[in-house]
Amino acid sequence: MESTFSSPAEAALQREAGAPGLLTPPEDLDSVYELERVAGFVRDLGCQQVALQFPDQLLGDAGAVAARLEGTTGSKMFILGDTAYGSCCVDVLGAEQAGAQALVHFGPACLSPPARPLPVAFVLGQRPVHLELCAKAFEAENPDPKAPVVLLSEPACAHALEALATLLRPRYLDLLVSSPALPLPVGSCSPEPEPLERFGRRFPLAPGRCLEEYGAFYVGGSEASADLDPDLSRLLLGWAPGQPFFTCCPDTGQTQDEGVRAGRLRARRHYLVERARDARVVGLLAGTLGVARHREALTHLRNLTRAAGKRSYVLALGRPTPPKLANFPEVDVFVLLACPLGALAPQPPGGFFRPILAPCELEAACNPAWPPSGLAPYLTHYADLLPGSPFHVPLPPPDSELWDTPDVSLITGELRPPPAWKPSNDPGCLDLNLRPQLELAESSPAALFLSSRSWRGLEPRLGQTTVTGAVSGRRGIAIAYEDEGNS
Repeated sequence: MESTFSSPAEAALQREAGAPGLLTPPEDLDSVYELERVAGFVRDLGCQQVALQFPDQLLGDAGAVAARLEGTTGSKMFILGDTAYGSCCVDVLGAEQAGAQALVHFGPACLSPPARPLPVAFVLGQRPVHLELCAKAFEAENPDPKAPVVLLSEPACAHALEALATLLRPRYLDLLVSSPALPLPVGSCSPEPEPLERFGRRFPLAPGRCLEEYGAFYVGGSEASADLDPDLSRLLLGWAPGQPFFTCCPDTGQTQDEGVRAGRLRARRHYLVERARDARVVGLLAGTLGVARHREALTHLRNLTRAAGKRSYVLALGRPTPPKLANFPEVDVFVLLACPLGALAPQPPGGFFRPILAPCELEAACNPAWPPSGLAPYLTHYADLLPGSPFHVPLPPPDSELWDTPDVSLITGELRPPPAWKPSNDPGCLDLNLRPQLELAESSPAALFLSSRSWRGLEPRLGQTTVTGAVSGRRGIAIAYEDEGNS
């Protein structure tokens, strides 16, 4: 017996722990993992214990890399290979448990600021890039030499963007080169003027220019991969809809116009916003504990749901999977509070029992003042929604007309009632509804959902059941009883 939320009994014996990546030849370890730069980072800090964080596909090289670094630096190396949430985030908690004084992160990274101060070095990798093919592809897709264009890339191809720009600048006058938003070295000063930081990258914009004026040329990806990379999804969702966006394979120079795929992503997100507006119960998934301001963001999301008249539950389940979330059927939608790449990660085959949203979509569904006038960005990082961010939009006052604006669901076609609860500074008084007869009644969507089910659990019925002799019950396990046969 097999369904979306269960698997056959023999699957436990046939399941593989993971797909190991190809091992790097020993003579290439120094160049692939930039061991000389990492050793200098450890020596400059004078660390005695250092944590090395590897994603699953690079764990095969972890032992050899740690041995070489221990031999060149004399420091003790600890390998972090089992992150609780996503391998793109810095595992500060795991490093602290190992007593590490610094951390080196290998592989793709979201570059989100950690929740606790810890010296971190990033090794993004250096994927080979065929510069001549990429330059010809750029010229074919951008015939106007005066059009403003930004050079983007996946993290492993960032090392080649300056060389690519050198080939193009004699002809193209308004070319901007982005770079990963890596943490600045200790004691260094910020450049003047300070570049714009967005999408995990830095953009050295000239005074008076804005990023919405530029088209994009992205170097990265693979023709053989059908899944959309979360980093590319973040760029497609957040880029200006009216500007062109092209991707280029660094191996073959094959380009693709991403306008259609970006439109599909935005349409999917608009659908999720409508699902959030129809929802009565929202599950807030704690998808990170190591990214800065995650507690403040969780409080902000709870206030949002309370102001919109919805009930929210905070769930700490680690990495979300369909079997885990299927245990909460009363929840209408889930909101994953994670880093930008974790919130946009590809879903497993079969999907989830309920849709999973990003914090920006819950903001658009519950805050009637969103988006601000003249600006409708899609934000992928929850920190952009918090006070202090230029995109923060406070909730309207309780007596604002925005709360009573008629709204029709685009999914059911029904008129949505105004929120039953208004925002208040006292969260303790929002769980009770005052009736005209001065009676207080607790409102619980979970209890209403339970009352609508045909089976509500075991009932004692003391003294109401006839006493009978013991009989033989069913034998086997719940997934395949003996009397069920092969069906």
